[in-house]
Amino acid sequence: MAERELDVIDHRILELLSRNARRTMADIGERVSLSASAVTRRIDRLERDGVISGYTVVVDHAKAGRPLQAFTEVRFSGTADLEQIRATASTLPEVQAVFATAGDPDALVWLRVPDVERLGHVIEQLRRSGRVTGTKTLIVVDTWTRLLELDDEPTAFST
Repeated sequence: MAERELDVIDHRILELLSRNARRTMADIGERVSLSASAVTRRIDRLERDGVISGYTVVVDHAKAGRPLQAFTEVRFSGTADLEQIRATASTLPEVQAVFATAGDPDALVWLRVPDVERLGHVIEQLRRSGRVTGTKTLIVVDTWTRLLELDDEPTAFST
């Protein structure tokens, strides 16, 4: 099946669902000037085409016990064996994601931990995996996310 290009309304529906996947079809329809059934048809198509691959929740990590967020750069000797770092990362619940990068560093590991002591422990676990030659950790002090700005969205949509 040929990929259909998404229009401005599709993108707006995706933005609305990204902010709150539990919105009613009527609420979305009101915001994009479509009926609830037309919104349902569009969402069904977006799911069928794989544009929407699932739904999730937004977690307050401070209330969930992991308020500290950090990124650890990981460097390998020789050819980077990212499969080894993934294997180690998958055993550590504090690891949110592992990103392979072009250039230096070889990988970037996103972490959420309860405190600095646990951060140190997780970094040590990463250092012991494979041929890691070095790490550098950046602790997040503040975050901006585009999705958080959608609270100020208009209630009507015009094309």
